[in-house]
Amino acid sequence: MRITGGLLRGRIVDCPLGSSEIRPSMDKMRESVFGCLGDLTGLSFLDIFSGSGIIALEAASRGASLIEAVEQDKQKRKMLLDNVSISPCRINCHFIPAELYIKRAKTAFDMIFLDPPFPYKFKWELVAKIADSSLVANGSRILIHRPRPDYLKADIPNLEKTDSRQYGRSVVDFFLFFSK
Repeated sequence: MRITGGLLRGRIVDCPLGSSEIRPSMDKMRESVFGCLGDLTGLSFLDIFSGSGIIALEAASRGASLIEAVEQDKQKRKMLLDNVSISPCRINCHFIPAELYIKRAKTAFDMIFLDPPFPYKFKWELVAKIADSSLVANGSRILIHRPRPDYLKADIPNLEKTDSRQYGRSVVDFFLFFSK
């Protein structure tokens, strides 16, 4: 996999070959999503279900300054730590379940990207928990990468869907958090 933009553009990061556990986000999808986000200079960024760390690295490459990556699978630890070591800024990695990280969170982020495994059944519940947590403040943006058939069936309080982009069989939904 390659980083698609910013300071690290073109750098290659590792991903286990033949792994069904890591579904690397497609280069074109990442390039498009980060193009929609624009300049990240000075913004904070949270990558949940980080896998190889490619999303966190894309954010770092484009200027995000406070970056955290959350990955439950401890077998991905070495690969994730090796990959994020090329970052121009520190990427804090947490090897705990996403649900536990969200429950314990104390810091709000400007951008939150979720890329759960496609079979993960609780993605919308997780988005709702994020919207009701300390991870968000007015203007926080939440993005979720999901399979096309797994769409949001009901509104989530305090979230406004601002965009949705299709990439083959997957979709990235963009939400904006606002407090009432």
